[in-house]
Amino acid sequence: MLSRIAESWFWIGRLVERAEDVSRMLDVSVNLLLEESSASDIEACKTLLSVVGVTAEDLDEHSFDAELVLDRLAYDKDSPIWSSLEGARENARTVREVISSEMWLCLNTTYNALPSQKARSKRGSPTTYFNFVKERAALVSGLVDGTMSHDDGWRFLVLGRSVERADMTVRALSLYQVVGDPATSAGALLRSCGAYESFLRTYRGSLDPRHATEFLLLDRLFPRSVYAALSNAEQRLLELTPSSASRVGVADVGLLALGRTRTDLEFSRAVDVEVGLAERLDDIQRACGAVTDAVAERFFRGSAMVEWVAGAAT
Repeated sequence: MLSRIAESWFWIGRLVERAEDVSRMLDVSVNLLLEESSASDIEACKTLLSVVGVTAEDLDEHSFDAELVLDRLAYDKDSPIWSSLEGARENARTVREVISSEMWLCLNTTYNALPSQKARSKRGSPTTYFNFVKERAALVSGLVDGTMSHDDGWRFLVLGRSVERADMTVRALSLYQVVGDPATSAGALLRSCGAYESFLRTYRGSLDPRHATEFLLLDRLFPRSVYAALSNAEQRLLELTPSSASRVGVADVGLLALGRTRTDLEFSRAVDVEVGLAERLDDIQRACGAVTDAVAERFFRGSAMVEWVAGAAT
């Protein structure tokens, strides 16, 4: 496979996942901002928004409103949602010969529909915009799994999607603070990761903040947990580099980072999940960066990398 094709696959997976995850987080934070006006709720929104690159210094303390948030992070063409979908479409355009026509049609239609979805949400609720992005991202994932051969191209896409998913969940967890009512904050965190209903079924309706952290970090069955995403990424990378499974050690830097991080999570005790949590989350995020660097060095050498800057692809 040509390196440019492999790189396009990888970044299609990452950028579609990024658009979906940012939409989930903004849907929660903007609704909190629209429904509540207390200082604690505004602080909770700032915490969630900082996940996608907006800090308190970027926004006036006295003019923190939903319209500003929506324009900066959802509606503008350089916002993380819009730019990610544009990047995914452009990557798909360059490799149209190796993707299904349905997948290209989905990505192209999604990007071209953003202006009308923006206008519709401005007339009604911003939730319609975020739901559109989430549904289209799910459609892309379904088409990838259902209309394409599960060959190396598919492996690169799933690898990119899984690394991005782990990174975004870690961003939410690392910046999560219990503000106001802990149950309300835990519920907002779970909803921002698409985990609310699955969590309630798993824990029989108990909305405990420690359990929420445990679920998003360690759960083996929930596909958006950090452990599940890293395990999926490790499996795909191992399939792409079968020679790395040597008799002595692991030569591939990316596999080494994924294996060590996944093993640390796999053999963690749930009761100790909050012990050294900040350091652990930093380690996981560094591992995601190391995997991206290693994959780029091994498979995409000579191509400029797409980096996360203030929530956007540049």
